[in-house]
Amino acid sequence: MTIHSTAPADLASALAELLAGEVIAPYHPEYENARRVWNGMIDKRPAAIARCGDADDVAAAVRFATEHGLPLAVRGGGHNVAGTAVVDDGLVIDLSAMRGVHIDASGRTVHVEGGATWADVDRVTAPLGLATPGGVVSETGVAGLALSGGVSHQRRRDGMTVDNLVSAEVVLADGRQVRASAGEHQDLHWALRGGGGNFGVVTSFELRLHELGPEVFALNVAYQIEDAGRVLAGWRDAVADAPDELSTAWLVWSLPVVDELPEQLRGLPYVGVAGMWAGDPDEGERATRALRDLARPLVDMSGRVEYLDFQRSLDPFFPAGPRRYWKALYLDGFSDTAIDTTVDWSGRRPSNDTLIIIRHCGGAMARIGAQETAFGDRGSEWMLSIDSTWHDPADDETNLAYTRAFWEAALPFSNGKTYFNFPGLLEEGDAAVRATYGANHLRLARIKAAYDPGNRFRLNQNIRPAVD
Repeated sequence: MTIHSTAPADLASALAELLAGEVIAPYHPEYENARRVWNGMIDKRPAAIARCGDADDVAAAVRFATEHGLPLAVRGGGHNVAGTAVVDDGLVIDLSAMRGVHIDASGRTVHVEGGATWADVDRVTAPLGLATPGGVVSETGVAGLALSGGVSHQRRRDGMTVDNLVSAEVVLADGRQVRASAGEHQDLHWALRGGGGNFGVVTSFELRLHELGPEVFALNVAYQIEDAGRVLAGWRDAVADAPDELSTAWLVWSLPVVDELPEQLRGLPYVGVAGMWAGDPDEGERATRALRDLARPLVDMSGRVEYLDFQRSLDPFFPAGPRRYWKALYLDGFSDTAIDTTVDWSGRRPSNDTLIIIRHCGGAMARIGAQETAFGDRGSEWMLSIDSTWHDPADDETNLAYTRAFWEAALPFSNGKTYFNFPGLLEEGDAAVRATYGANHLRLARIKAAYDPGNRFRLNQNIRPAVD
């Protein structure tokens, strides 16, 4: 590899000659906005941003980065909390102009370009009463979420996003373009289903669709924060034998400051139970009654809702800009001791914007064998996510320390498997990768060696190429 000390202007000009899309360099008027990502903690300055128009542009940009010895980042929606979509002094392959979505009615699948958001997908599929498991915040990018898991509102009925990946169009580290599916590049197809962005740039996803909506029953009830332990234990017991149609979560957060709530409730910390029934809304209302009576509610906002509206209902509460440090951990069982620890640490939130959430998994998610996808073991029924969010840089250390201490306190109740869509700042490195992929790690490392032996795609939960 030859590393050139080309000036940014010359570098951008040379790259622009190769692309149909736009190249944004530091002197470009859009540069400051283009380099920003969703997490306000991330402040990196790439040498250039290649806003690609198609897969050929992506291939040209990958080859260019290799020729010039540039570190390479790939941006889909830019929502990854670790900030892997941007890199200092390197090249960002920006897919945000590639947002096409179209349905294959005969195959009951949807084809989605690599820069699309889940809102782009939902707008096409929801009016037809169809959905694929996707993000619960619709402004999230499809690519990042889909490659590392995808825990949706319908997860227990239809599995994770990775379980619904039929095929993918991928640009490899050498610039080749291949299709990965059950019949072509099967090893790559397996690795993409949970292995993150380690193996190439996915320019198009083909995802399986399921009947859903247009109306669903949404569960959303808030209880007094003092009832956190009682509600958590009651929720745990109530969903132990829940049907697959019901996907729920327990959470500690603060009520929004909105006109729809009584003034005395606005901004108040609370414990809640939320989720969705992926089936007939009337059945959902009946199936969730016990979860709406775990204690005396502060407010119960449950009810029938258009699926499209439900999918974007959380968007206003997750805007770009705030500072974020989110860490997740799968829990093995949920003992009373684990409940006590969770409630204790949830009550210590240093920021009212921080969300503590435990998602109920299982169902269809758990019926996929550990070796069937790169994602690995599905045995843990609960996933804890500490979604620390704040605004003032002066509060960074307080919030980082809180999140890490809470995560460490939860480790005794876990096998160490994390969820790489909420990876902190990926500071555990190889230890987290090995603990999370478990027995699949060696196979992933060998596939990495076959498709990216030089580890060009390393700004992620990095799987190092195997060395024979």
